[in-house]
Amino acid sequence: MYKTSFIKKALLAVMAVFLYSCDKDFNAIGDGLIGDDHFGLEAEKYDVVAFNQEVTPIQSNTMTPNALGILDNPLFASTTANFVTQVGLSSYPIKVGDSPVIQSVVLEIPYFSHATATDNEGNTTYVLDSIYGDKNGKIKLSVYESGIQMRSSYLSGGTQLPQFYYTDQNTDFFNNKLGNRLNDEKATDGTFKDDQFFFDANEIRIETTDDKGAKTTTRKAPQMTLQLNKQFFQDRILNADASKLAAEDVFQEYFRGLYFNVEKSGSNPSSLALMDFSKGVITIKYKAKTSSTTDDPEATEDKEILLNLKGTSTTTANFLQDTRNADYQSAITTNVNKTDGDERLYLKGGVGSLAVIKLFNPTDVLSYDSNGAVVNGANGVSDQLDEIRSNVTIKNWKVNEANLVFYIDADKMAGAQEPNRVYLYNLTDNTILADYSTDAVSAYGGVISKGTDKRGKSYKIRITSHIRNLVKDATVKNVDLGLVVSLSPTTVAFNALKEKNAITPVVPRTSLLNPLGTIIYGGKVSTSTPEDKRLKLEVYYTKPN
Repeated sequence: MYKTSFIKKALLAVMAVFLYSCDKDFNAIGDGLIGDDHFGLEAEKYDVVAFNQEVTPIQSNTMTPNALGILDNPLFASTTANFVTQVGLSSYPIKVGDSPVIQSVVLEIPYFSHATATDNEGNTTYVLDSIYGDKNGKIKLSVYESGIQMRSSYLSGGTQLPQFYYTDQNTDFFNNKLGNRLNDEKATDGTFKDDQFFFDANEIRIETTDDKGAKTTTRKAPQMTLQLNKQFFQDRILNADASKLAAEDVFQEYFRGLYFNVEKSGSNPSSLALMDFSKGVITIKYKAKTSSTTDDPEATEDKEILLNLKGTSTTTANFLQDTRNADYQSAITTNVNKTDGDERLYLKGGVGSLAVIKLFNPTDVLSYDSNGAVVNGANGVSDQLDEIRSNVTIKNWKVNEANLVFYIDADKMAGAQEPNRVYLYNLTDNTILADYSTDAVSAYGGVISKGTDKRGKSYKIRITSHIRNLVKDATVKNVDLGLVVSLSPTTVAFNALKEKNAITPVVPRTSLLNPLGTIIYGGKVSTSTPEDKRLKLEVYYTKPN
């Protein structure tokens, strides 16, 4: 790994943390290395040193989607995901009205889903997306008023800095929750209904009858629907002093948000969902005296107040607690081999692990002069890279294509839910690769390849432009690469680690958002690693006669 100044790294890290998208078009770099005189393609393979790196607590505020639930993965860990969010009124100020009497309070948050069929009566069948673990899994879900006022920034030395919240802060919010559980609806047996909460894929159908007896059916896609405690919202909202409902900053000091806590539901299998909480709405329906001067002074009218889980300066945080499998824990901590690489690479999202990828064998005992002759002595560059540069310069080899193919350990992953995508990036500078900026969705790759048994075989990532840049310019450094599981090919922001380590100060957000993991073969020569599945760099050349 080459060295850069501390200031440069710090600036890169700060910029990366606040990068939310990368939608600009970039020109392909190094296209001139490909000529029209293709006399044939030949593949060369080069060594790769790859090892595991633990991901420690990480910044998790103000991102979408968020995880909620419990995912039991015996290969990696049991992950518990809790969540906290500010709440805002739909408008300011609001006028509640005289003598308000609450009727109902309902919290609704849509799930990610897609329709599969609609019958003749208009009933639609849905499938939930972004559900992990047992599809019918149950959890104990409790919603509380938060006792911590979350802020988007804080003042330090006269400078306004962003406020970060981290994945390991669940205890802080749990210990500071206020009052009793808000989703206290009872089941027929007297227990709390949401003690056995599950992510229901059924269409929401609400039938109403008007004064003339006409029936209307309202349909909604699957969503979380929680009945909240009416007396709490009568006291906190309807009976609140008008000044508390007059402006957002005042309201968020007064009502500090909602904290979602999950636990195991007895011996039931559990599940975890990714959700867009920013689309959540609390609807308070109530009756208040009519404002009309011509009506009976005791007449009432139906009114409602909306509370959004996304205000104009929303602050949220996802708390991820992992109880790791012992083998997995040792693989990413005590048994890491940074010199020769690891036999298996364990990639897991959330507070999990990534792989550090170093291209080429590190042996450095020679170089080449301008005539292509071997010169003994180290020059700070891998001998394999020196050889490629010489072949391109002296022999006029053309780099047609370069790939990294990561083969899945099918035996270890048997029966496990697999991530659909992995993401490779510049770990040294925490930036995207040239190939990614050219075509992040299709040509770059990273999507799982499956066999006839529908199980994952490999992930292939194209790094042609990266290799072209590296071989055409001797001043370009051979940076370390990072490999993580990925939720979305368009999410390129980075989130800060709570405690910076020697490898990196940040981790790609796309990995934090994906709760799954995979086990792939590394580049270390080993009797337990099939040679045809060992990680290598594949480079295809055009070699003139």
